[in-house]
Amino acid sequence: MASKSSARLAALTVAAVCSAASTIVLTSPAHADSVRVHDIQGSTRLSPYAGEQVTDVAGIVTGVRGYGSSRGFWIQDPRPDADPATSEGVFVFTGSTPKGVAVGDAVTVSGTVSEYVPGGTSSGNQSLTEITRPVFTVVSSGNEVPAATTVSARTVPRAYAPEGDEAANGSVNGLPLRPAKYALDHYESLEGMNVRVADARVVGASDPYTELWVTVKPWENANRRGGTVYGSYDSQNTGRLQIQSLGKPADFPDANVGDTLAGTTAGPLDYNQYGGYTLVASEIGALESGGPERESTRRQSSRELALATYNVENLDPSDETFAAHADAIVHNLASPDIVSLEEIQDNNGATDDGTVAADATVGKLIDAIVAAGGPRYDWRGIDPVDGEDGGQPGGNIRQAFLFNPERVSFTDRGSGDATTATGVTKVRGRAALTHSPGRVDPANPAWDDSRKPLAGEFAFRGRTVLVIANHFNSKGGDQSLSAQYQPPTRGSETQRHLQAKAVNTFVKDVLSTQKNADVIALGDINDFEFSRTTRILEDDGALWSAVKSLPRSERYSYVYQGNSQVLDQILVSPSIRWGGRLSYDSVHVNAEFHDQISDHDPQVLRFRP
Repeated sequence: MASKSSARLAALTVAAVCSAASTIVLTSPAHADSVRVHDIQGSTRLSPYAGEQVTDVAGIVTGVRGYGSSRGFWIQDPRPDADPATSEGVFVFTGSTPKGVAVGDAVTVSGTVSEYVPGGTSSGNQSLTEITRPVFTVVSSGNEVPAATTVSARTVPRAYAPEGDEAANGSVNGLPLRPAKYALDHYESLEGMNVRVADARVVGASDPYTELWVTVKPWENANRRGGTVYGSYDSQNTGRLQIQSLGKPADFPDANVGDTLAGTTAGPLDYNQYGGYTLVASEIGALESGGPERESTRRQSSRELALATYNVENLDPSDETFAAHADAIVHNLASPDIVSLEEIQDNNGATDDGTVAADATVGKLIDAIVAAGGPRYDWRGIDPVDGEDGGQPGGNIRQAFLFNPERVSFTDRGSGDATTATGVTKVRGRAALTHSPGRVDPANPAWDDSRKPLAGEFAFRGRTVLVIANHFNSKGGDQSLSAQYQPPTRGSETQRHLQAKAVNTFVKDVLSTQKNADVIALGDINDFEFSRTTRILEDDGALWSAVKSLPRSERYSYVYQGNSQVLDQILVSPSIRWGGRLSYDSVHVNAEFHDQISDHDPQVLRFRP
């Protein structure tokens, strides 16, 4: 994840910002014919005054932000116009901690109207209308703050966003706001204003940056644990809203998915690069626990083979999470026979000194599993070429297999390395790998700066099972759901589609050698079960994503911006799918919790070969 202390001054679409402190001058109040806040905001996303100087804009201070890279204060006109499309609030960017201004002050502000794009113009984000280079006057203090506008299921439309203007590359910036028809237009019409939500259910757990997500539509694509499921590109879940704190971080609640912020949560409505429209709360509702508990799956029977995929989030020997990961594997996952681990880092983590071996990392996890009461797993993996597989610089993340030698055996074949491709051959009438462990098509450009699939040949009760551990290209760089371009562009898909094609081709080679071969492709696919990436993996019936055996409301392994969604998958060949003895479980131990040890939930598949 990118640092949230990244430079705030990096991206303005209309006017450059000087990081100068605000100046207080004592003058007379604004004249009646001065420009008003709703004039500045206008009825589109871009201000009609962008780039121009405005003088003596009147308003009541509704919030002061004196921390972070976006310091300033919000003002709101207590005398609104009759147009629901024009916001009555605006952010005054001072660049440093505002001095001499407080909530309830009546002020007049002069400065330059600017359209700031959080994350830079290349992000595709919407812009935030601001007054920059401000000179302001405190006219009076102790005034009543304009009443907060309620954001609720009744006010937020069902439709998410209009389609962008083709002549503007799909941007919605120039379109008139229709706040009664589109959710993004509704939020934009409230930009900078004091808003409130009531008794809001948490759908995205608190994170270290003192953020969480709530929904004002608790029935919207709900699952049994209190989350909101993202089940298609056309169902963006309009009730989601990010909450940040305008107060001390220590006062921010440690909330889990399914909890509730009871009562009122209120403050100015902002827009930022990490979540779009955000209620910056000066008042936060009381946290009421929804009682979420970490799940545990059942233990496999003696005749069932259990496999799991688990992204352990940049695990290296310096981490303090080994015991917690071990406890999850032993007690929540019931010690699967085979575990595909993603994001195993090399022996010195992010230190970039050429180290690529990960035996210390994996060995420490194996020891922790034994200490937690689990089996002593054996393992297999292939060290990558230094710096070639993406991820955290210096970390050399890769996939690795853990397996319980009391239950399964690993068939070692050849001497696979980072650049040698494993192939498919026939041994005693069965499909076999030429290199086990081996990498699938590692020279394919699809894997540039990305993790190469790790293939291994296992035996269980006399049956060969070929397993392919994957970690596809991330979604980094995609435009957000709240982008100015609608529908947003998902540029990262291009590489995942090529990766899916490579894996699908390899599986087809296996099945052409042995039609009824047991093949499993699993891991962090970094894409949804309904995505084209998954459809390419499944092409011609070579594989099937077993998460689709679950009810739609239970299909998720990751929570992002309040959407519970599938990123981790286990896909199976026809012999496993149609064998009639398949059991799948998405084990929710991380993604919904503020004290998560990974941002992914592990997945478990059990079947009888």
